Amino acid sequence: MYVIAFPLLLIPFALYNMIAFLLNMPFTDTLFSIPLMADRRLPVTTGDLLLVIAMLLIYVEVLKVTRVSKTVMDHLLSFILLAAMVAEIVLVPRVTTPTLMLMAVLSFVDVIIGLSVRGRPRPREIMYEDHDRDRF
Repeated sequence: MYVIAFPLLLIPFALYNMIAFLLNMPFTDTLFSIPLMADRRLPVTTGDLLLVIAMLLIYVEVLKVTRVSKTVMDHLLSFILLAAMVAEIVLVPRVTTPTLMLMAVLSFVDVIIGLSVRGRPRPREIMYEDHDRDRF
């Protein structure tokens, strides 16, 4: 099976930049609220929704690295994405928010998981032959 090297966390990072630069929208705006018990509601902000999307995509990245062999190019692109996020946090004051910092942490986790799982040798199947069954 051929898999195209594409870091999935690029999707929430691109959405983050579109919201920050094109829509000029703060990440603290409440998009919707989830009803709770006793007439309480849980507000979900733009930043929260982006983080939920990023967390779901990091799960898919973990599945990708464990089920399908992730290529070296995929690892390299994940590292470049992490570098871009960190560079944006450091160099662009307008978009320095906790949301972007947490997305960079998720990107770091993606890079570390990719290197950890990739560096581990695959378990080999051990065949057991029963030589005593021929005696009876």
